[in-house]
Amino acid sequence: MDWIEGIGLLAGFLGVSGWYPQVRRVWIDKEADGVSVPTFTIIAVSLALWLTYGFLKNSIAIITANVFALVMILLIAVGAWRIQSS
Repeated sequence: MDWIEGIGLLAGFLGVSGWYPQVRRVWIDKEADGVSVPTFTIIAVSLALWLTYGFLKNSIAIITANVFALVMILLIAVGAWRIQSS
């Protein structure tokens, strides 16, 4: 792995870890006020496109970061949707 991909992996890790408090708030605290499901859905589509780009560019950093970010965003969106629709 070259150092450029290492920077990308570190950036991806930091970016993804920033979503953890929101995931915890939705799934553990069962609070979803202020979470816009449509906004998180758009973010999920954007991340899926970035993931596709990562595969096309064969970039481990882009692929890894976007897989984990997509999982976090979907956890937030689905959790918020469950809370808000009940």
